[in-house]
Amino acid sequence: MRTTVDLPTPLFRRAKARAAQRGETLRALLTRAVEAEVGAAPAAPSKWHHPDGRVKLPLIGTAGGPKVNLTNADIERILAEDEARHYGLLPRTRRRKR
Repeated sequence: MRTTVDLPTPLFRRAKARAAQRGETLRALLTRAVEAEVGAAPAAPSKWHHPDGRVKLPLIGTAGGPKVNLTNADIERILAEDEARHYGLLPRTRRRKR
């Protein structure tokens, strides 16, 4: 069924960006959102989910890709640095293009 929905521009832009991040259409994202709100069963699972609702792993990388070895201490340090940057306690760094 086709309908018209009036969304605030910032919300529309965030929804469109989220759909693009997930590699799905805005229609698919909105359909899932409405289904979640009204409690209907999903019509079709996204490429990231199994039909039973579980997430497919790995979400990033490939089987033959480089391995990343992080300890809990590494993760804590990275999160602390990110938080410090967020609050202006550390200068922002530029990410390298790959």
